Amino acid sequence: MKKLFSRKSKEVEKTKEGKIIPKERSLIDVDYNRKKLFKKGINLMADEKLEEAIDMFEQALRIEPSNVETLMKLGYARFHLEDYGEALKVYDKILDIDVTNPEAWNLKGLVHYEQKNYSKALAAVEKAIESDPTYGMALYNQACFLSLLNQVPEALEALKHSIEVDVKNARKSIRDKDFMNVRIEEGFKRIEEIVVLESIRQGYHTIGAIVWTTFLDKVDAETALRKLLEKGLIVQNEKRDGLSKIPIYDLADNIAEKIGKEKKGLFGITRKTLPKPVKNLKELSQAIHLTKEAIEEEDAAKTLDLFEVFIDPSKSGEQMIETFFDEHREIRLWKIRIKDRGVDYLIENKEKMLVLFNNIEGTVTKKLRNEIA
Repeated sequence: MKKLFSRKSKEVEKTKEGKIIPKERSLIDVDYNRKKLFKKGINLMADEKLEEAIDMFEQALRIEPSNVETLMKLGYARFHLEDYGEALKVYDKILDIDVTNPEAWNLKGLVHYEQKNYSKALAAVEKAIESDPTYGMALYNQACFLSLLNQVPEALEALKHSIEVDVKNARKSIRDKDFMNVRIEEGFKRIEEIVVLESIRQGYHTIGAIVWTTFLDKVDAETALRKLLEKGLIVQNEKRDGLSKIPIYDLADNIAEKIGKEKKGLFGITRKTLPKPVKNLKELSQAIHLTKEAIEEEDAAKTLDLFEVFIDPSKSGEQMIETFFDEHREIRLWKIRIKDRGVDYLIENKEKMLVLFNNIEGTVTKKLRNEIA
């Protein structure tokens, strides 16, 4: 187990005058040095300097050989250097300290997986689940390993369990090659329905937006939508797109009441509740104007807030996906980079951002004139 060092009772000695003078235990200074080495190792890992990170972790372990937190990072670094034998030794040492550590069992399973020893991988990950039945990553890995061992019914049951713990596992499974053995099964098709239903619940209503957010092929997404319509779980309506109409999907009233909507969608159940195109375009135009100002001012925090307008499906996210697919993806990427690197990244890419938003603004202005006309 990880040892937590705290400030313990201090040794004291009395002077001739009878005063009590605190004397710190040397253990506190030792722990400070270990933490300092550990932090250096973490920073080196973040810079992908894994060998140097390993050196820091090993120095920290000389101070406290049984520190689980440090051992875990050492094993992780060795794993990513594909030094699987040494990684296994580290995880085994953790399990000698705490045989119920679910993360160590799960990571040990991943080492066996990389070595294509799926039986051992499954045995390890099942130990992780024994220790923590709600460990979503271990449950998902169990489903992967069962599929690779061609235990199809068991793989589907395990995947279903992992989705109950964390619905994001459904979306992850769609493109996971480990599920090739079960992809044609009816049970997996129902998982695709769950993925589509969750996408709609989050506020994505058109086929293009659903395909984008779920990673499903268009044909599979349409099949899932058809089945959900047949089961009465969703409803289909239409919205105008220029001179044509495109289908939109939303949760059926009874389903929306039961599971709720993560975000309020742009479109309601009836045609009357659909937002007017002119209103949408004006809101988008205003957001572009404010975003350009924030970029010009090099205000990273304000820029991040405004980027959300173009990403959030309850704002202009869905409209961006439909009309400015590539630009939407670029804005999402910029948001991540600014969060990671701050204002420096904004300054470096300022001109590129302004060009993109100027191009969007030109298209939006043209559409707005056409709608008004």
